Parts: sequence; C-alpha cells; structure tokens
Amino acid sequence: MTSAKGKIAIVTGAGSGVGRAVASALDADGFSVVLVGRRADALEATKAVLKNPALAVPTDVSDDKAVDALFAKVKEKFGRLDFLFNNAGAGLPATSIEDVTPEQWRSIVDVNLNGMFYCTRAAFRMMKDQKPMGGRIVNNGSISAHVPRPGSVAYTSTKHAVTGLTRSASLDGRKYDIACGQVDIGNAATDMTARMAKGVPQANGTMAVEPTMDVANVGRTVAMMASLPLDANIQFVTVMATKMPFIGRG
Repeated sequence: MTSAKGKIAIVTGAGSGVGRAVASALDADGFSVVLVGRRADALEATKAVLKNPALAVPTDVSDDKAVDALFAKVKEKFGRLDFLFNNAGAGLPATSIEDVTPEQWRSIVDVNLNGMFYCTRAAFRMMKDQKPMGGRIVNNGSISAHVPRPGSVAYTSTKHAVTGLTRSASLDGRKYDIACGQVDIGNAATDMTARMAKGVPQANGTMAVEPTMDVANVGRTVAMMASLPLDANIQFVTVMATKMPFIGRG
C-alpha cells in the first residue's frame, strides 16, 4: 500500500450515495479530493462531511467540453492527478425494450458511457504527461455489467460497455503506468436502492424485497484499490450484499 498524502483524486457523481462514500474514504486516507457532479448544493453537502479541504467542481460529465474544463482546472490547481473514480451514472425505471424511447436511450448512454469515456480520455492525457508519469482509474461497473435486471436494457447495455472501456484502458494505459480497474457493486444502501425495501421485479415475474449493504463498504473497497502501487492492479472486484439474488437462483 502507498501513502495517499499529497495525492489528488477526482470522484464523479460525488454528491450522494456511492460517490460520497468513496470521497469520504479517500479523504480519510489522505487524498485531496475533487468532487464532481451536476448539483453544486449536493457537492457542498459532501464537502461538509470531509475532514480535509476539497474542491467542488459542478460538471455535467456528458458534456465533453465541460469535462475538459474540469481537468484543466484540476491541472491548474494541483498540477497532477493520481486517481479517478468514474462513478457518475443514471438509470431509468424498469421499462421493457419496446417502450424505451430514443431520447431515454441516449440520455443513459450519454452519462454512463460517453461521460465515463470523456473523463477517462482527459485523465489519460493528464497522467501520461505528468511527472512522475502515471495514475489509476477505477470505473463503477455495477453487477449489471454481468447480468441484467428485468426492464434495464439501457442501463445494462452501458454497464457491459463500461467493462470494455475498463479492459481497453487497462491495456492502453500500460505504457504510461496508468492502471485501470472496475468495481461492480450490488445493492449498496443509497437513495437509488431504497425501493428494494418495498420489493423490486425479479426474473420470474415476481416482486421481492432484496437485502442491501452499507455503502461504506464500497468506499473502503475503492480506497483499497486506490492505495495500491502502480505495479499492482485489482482488475475487477465485486462488492455486494451477501444475500442478494445474484449468485444462483436467489
């Protein structure tokens, strides 16, 4: 494990849930954290729970020019970037394929895939040119990168694509000492998973309440990935509620 003192991290989707938990864990380890998200008020709420000074930069990651401006600001203030957690994401209510509109499809692709690519591209440009060269990127894939939920075509398709992005970035980053991995999360207790307490659709057509886990477990997992030296990499890791219906028949 390496010391995080003096290191710089960007967390997208940092205004709540997984992003806030990861930002808190990185902050506790000594990173200077750049908080990224669409809502300034949510970023300030995250900033308020951190122990160390943090920079909040409201940004729509689906806008490539806004992403470039974000990374330019980080470079101007800190001079380098050591860690990027690509976390910003969006989903739709459960909708069968034939009822998903082109506008809905594009809205999910724009955030979950395009936004992650724009941030990865900008991080590569920064990490390859800085001295010492290199850094680490962790993408939030979700267990939907492995199996779909009913009515989740847009979300699941983008999360499968994230796995391709992770693999390509991991390969292309080797010559620049850029390590890239992916965390696949299942049923972390956030606002997005609150509905699970009332029951969510299952593959057999029933509704079932699903167990959740403390989102802090995700924060600790990503912080552990961030703490590795650049000659070691956790390529893929799944952190999930132990009893959720993912392995086997549920």
